[in-house]
Amino acid sequence: MNTFVDTHRDAFGVAPICRVLQIAPSGYWLHATRQRNPALRCARAQRDDVLIPKIERVWQANLQVYGADKVWRQMKREGTEVARCTVERLMNRLGLRGAVRGKSVRTTVPDSKQPCPLDRVNRQFKADRPNQLWVSDFTYVSTWQGWLYVAFVIDVFARRIVGWRVSRSMTTDFVLDALEQALYARQPECDGSLVHHSDRGSQYVSIRYSERLAEAGVEPSVGSKDDSYDNALAETINGLYKAELIHRRGPWRTREAVELATLEWVAWFNHVRLLEPIGYIPPAEAEANYYRQLAEQTELTACT
Repeated sequence: MNTFVDTHRDAFGVAPICRVLQIAPSGYWLHATRQRNPALRCARAQRDDVLIPKIERVWQANLQVYGADKVWRQMKREGTEVARCTVERLMNRLGLRGAVRGKSVRTTVPDSKQPCPLDRVNRQFKADRPNQLWVSDFTYVSTWQGWLYVAFVIDVFARRIVGWRVSRSMTTDFVLDALEQALYARQPECDGSLVHHSDRGSQYVSIRYSERLAEAGVEPSVGSKDDSYDNALAETINGLYKAELIHRRGPWRTREAVELATLEWVAWFNHVRLLEPIGYIPPAEAEANYYRQLAEQTELTACT
């Protein structure tokens, strides 16, 4: 309303406009005085002017998917002391919103005829170290060229994505490619200390997939109940991927566009995104902290 008075006061006068708008002329004149002399603005307004560019930068730098909570936590990591409610208030003023997850949809088709490995996880998605438990799943993406499928392999310890692949078809080769990327990147020990868990989808219980796990010395595990809870962590990553990338930046034209965007999102997810289950730090940082503590304990043991 102050802007309206600014625009029309020369033509109609301040008092008549304020009377029609039912606002106090004294309030408008206080606003006008502060506009002419910024030093008279209240401390909160001046503080808001400092915080707003920082909030916008953090939101933009994180693919525009952070809500108030994660923007606030990232600002604290960067050394900016601010109340969470202040961040929420200013984001509301700026119209900045975080990504909202939708309902997950199952994509894998169970194969009741194929024998399945035991369920070695039993819905306990916890790991004490990297390369102890991996989970795998895939989701779908609609494009102008038809459906695409995106597979992920996630290390449970820090929720780090260690393998992924985009394909036009839901074949065993497709999920095998994601597994091969994970095996190459992580080089796990071939001693059965790593468990690979998936749902009962035909791709994951196929003979070729099972043989590759055996060849790599990885123990297979398949959910026994055949519902989303049996592979909940992988379903969560799929949901974040859809909410933070696919739904926000679509519609998608080509496979190449999806692959490039997924590459960008995975890099951001692993190295920048704050994850609540691991203490609001990025997965790569959580793993680095583990290996640093392990090295310190080894050094301390060697000195004693």
